[in-house]
Amino acid sequence: MSSTTRQPVDGPFRIYVDPTPTGIRLDVSDYLRTFLTGLAQAADEDPQSLLADLLELAALARVARAEGCDSHAAHARDALVESLLTEVGDGRIPVYGAQAGRLRDRIAELLVPRPVPAQRERGEAA
Repeated sequence: MSSTTRQPVDGPFRIYVDPTPTGIRLDVSDYLRTFLTGLAQAADEDPQSLLADLLELAALARVARAEGCDSHAAHARDALVESLLTEVGDGRIPVYGAQAGRLRDRIAELLVPRPVPAQRERGEAA
């Protein structure tokens, strides 16, 4: 399998697509490196504020788990996550031009049903 097949998107953030036994796995590590660098820069600029936001997020997530997905805590958690994403990276990965088609094609290629070895031996699947 060539690197370009595994990596249908090469910029601005590389995306790799690999098969798994039950589907596919998207590797967006390149984007996450950029995101974590942004988080580190935010911590460097105002560590107390970022830590306070992260601790509040943890507390809201804990309460939201206990109270349910439509609780006040869940809505407050989601709003805080949106605010943090706006500050350090929005969570969306742009895919441009021909790369979008390559990503689509790679996913479609990997999602074609494949016979399992036992089926192949019995001649059940082609």
